[in-house]
Amino acid sequence: MKFANMSFSWLNKTMKSSGFNVREKLVEKYLVKDNPKSQSKSTNINVLLNRVRAEKKSESMKKIYFSAVASTGLVLFGLLIF
Repeated sequence: MKFANMSFSWLNKTMKSSGFNVREKLVEKYLVKDNPKSQSKSTNINVLLNRVRAEKKSESMKKIYFSAVASTGLVLFGLLIF
């Protein structure tokens, strides 16, 4: 006998009276909730400019490190070959 075909009247009553309504849950997702936006987001230009400067500086340092490693590798390779 399959579980789906079995009759559990006590389980059916429990599930119906548990207050769980699938339709209400699905409709609740799509309802528009009125949340007042009291906080306005502002951006400080100085913070953004400082961030850009810091990123430029870190990028230039990365380029210098890469160039140093690449040239060192080429020099070592040249010494090993000749």
